[in-house]
Amino acid sequence: INGKKIRPLIFLNILETRSFEFDQDVCALAISIEMLHCASLIIDDLPSMDNDELRRGEKSVHAKYGFKKAQMIANKYILDSLRNIIKTVDSECKKLILQELKNASMGQLYDITGVNNSDNQEMSNIINLKTASLFSAATKTGACLSKSNEKEKKALESYGRNLGLAFQIADDALDFYAKEKLFGKEIGKDFFEGKVTLPMIIIFQKGNKEEKNFLNEIMKKEKRTEEDFSETLALIYKYKAVEATFKKAEYFVNVSYDALAIFPDSEDKKILQNLTSFSLNRSF
Repeated sequence: INGKKIRPLIFLNILETRSFEFDQDVCALAISIEMLHCASLIIDDLPSMDNDELRRGEKSVHAKYGFKKAQMIANKYILDSLRNIIKTVDSECKKLILQELKNASMGQLYDITGVNNSDNQEMSNIINLKTASLFSAATKTGACLSKSNEKEKKALESYGRNLGLAFQIADDALDFYAKEKLFGKEIGKDFFEGKVTLPMIIIFQKGNKEEKNFLNEIMKKEKRTEEDFSETLALIYKYKAVEATFKKAEYFVNVSYDALAIFPDSEDKKILQNLTSFSLNRSF
């Protein structure tokens, strides 16, 4: 699975900012963090979950190799990752990583059970668990491994968690206006699956009674049509929901950026800071 490799990049750059000399085992740990993320994507794409045929512009693993092989590949990624984690880090770091994995699993569970159309907090909780957890795992593990003090650990956790929130919320906006070729998945996929994302919550909160009724009815449907999507898209434009969604993501970007203020300036810190703006200024 191709990707941005954001999480291992964050992990290794945190070690660099802490002047931590890392060896081959630590590099393997960085790869393990990305493998766990990849495993979650493979599982997310399965027919029993989101049933996505595309992942980053290419066939998803189950579409290319079949359901059973996709399951086995995801399991192997997880087992190999856990083996590296057990071998490389101490008990404190193990607990941090396993807790974030548990959080990511719970986020996935809540995601497939659905979100109330107007519940902004419920949706934020799902993102915090499902997406921000592995970002947080990368930063917390880097902080733990480099023996950072409590203030530094909290700052790095805030950086990772808020960066993860910004990435996911930006993805919610991209689902309504990005080009499929660049975004790497079908536009409107979340809508057709009946997922309630931030743009949908915004138009539900701002819409009049008739518009609210329309949104409630289409989200109750087993299948939504292209006409449903067109009408929803009109509401997205009417209430500037994409712009409002990016504004929310920008808030988390700023929190993430500011969390690094306690660290001295360096090239590695600059890379971490630049990643915050990349979470918004992208088309994939």
